[in-house]
Amino acid sequence: MSHATKEGTFGYLKKFGSYSKDFYRFNGELFFPSLGIGTYKPEPYKEDNYIINFGEAIKSALRNGINFIDTAINYRYQMSEREIGEALAQMIEEGEIKRNEIIITSKAGFIPLDFPFPDNPYGWIKENIIETGLATADEIVIDQHCMSPDYLRWSCEQSLNNLGLDTIDVFFLHNPETQLGYVDNETLYSRIEVAFKVFEQLRTEGKIVSYGIASWNGFLYEEDHAEYLSLSKVVEMARSAGGDDHGFKYLQSPFNLAKHHAYSYNNQCCDDGLYYPLMHACARYDINFLGSSPLLQKNLFKRPFSSKIGELMQTDKLSDVASALQFARSAGAICSIFGAVNPAHVVDNAILGYVPCASTGAINTLMNETNAV
Repeated sequence: MSHATKEGTFGYLKKFGSYSKDFYRFNGELFFPSLGIGTYKPEPYKEDNYIINFGEAIKSALRNGINFIDTAINYRYQMSEREIGEALAQMIEEGEIKRNEIIITSKAGFIPLDFPFPDNPYGWIKENIIETGLATADEIVIDQHCMSPDYLRWSCEQSLNNLGLDTIDVFFLHNPETQLGYVDNETLYSRIEVAFKVFEQLRTEGKIVSYGIASWNGFLYEEDHAEYLSLSKVVEMARSAGGDDHGFKYLQSPFNLAKHHAYSYNNQCCDDGLYYPLMHACARYDINFLGSSPLLQKNLFKRPFSSKIGELMQTDKLSDVASALQFARSAGAICSIFGAVNPAHVVDNAILGYVPCASTGAINTLMNETNAV
């Protein structure tokens, strides 16, 4: 099977029978681990982006119960995808893992350039995107973001090539709110609808299974913010593109101890006219919420956590990192995605497989503790 399946992901979780029974979650289609591994690396111009390799971290995750892998074509100029592809090919060939056991996501929207970083990035865009007819100059926003149909299709097919796969399980439209301020709201939602039509066609061709939006702040802002995204309008675009059986089934957005708006801030107006937090709005529309940046790119750890956090999260004998991950995976996301290059860090994080999730009461208590972090 060329993509994740219910049977495959269930077979995978049975290898980890000693883990807590709530480490894995079933959404009716696949069994997800409550922790996933991501391959984003900030500050892409730093030299260490050229010498690190996510391959061993990916292998370590798959050997320790974490079968959700998140990436994007623009991460490290396509290198993250290629390193994932190399790791998967080796493990599949050696019989350590099967393709139908692994949930793999990628994203399209940002122009990836290519490794090594081109001497003239603007020339690369002109030569590889504009002159090839993938997009016009007007469709490229601030020399980095593009949602033209041909570009999105190319991006998907290039990601498949990088990953060495036939099918991507979840394909995200990446930070579409980047274009707001350069195009108006009506134009943006129109572009999202066109993007979803491309994704529906890619579903038909078997190149993706489902799709979604991966956003940073767009769904978390107040409604009158210039970069606000309305989930109800996006769902309307999906229904227009794919009917009631559309493939828009996932939404990825930050959720962590400092940035918990997806759970706590009523900013999304739903079909009943009432406002809900993003996680709750997703549930109303049968969309799976995936939490990103559970460690806030390590910015949570500028000082030691209060002991109250470990007590509430049942991680008082573990590290502050474990406490932050425990919070992020316990509030309602089907999976919380951490980044790791060092395989030892993956093993450290996977220790949470033995720890039951924190209770809703503990989560609510912690969010009311304004000085907790």
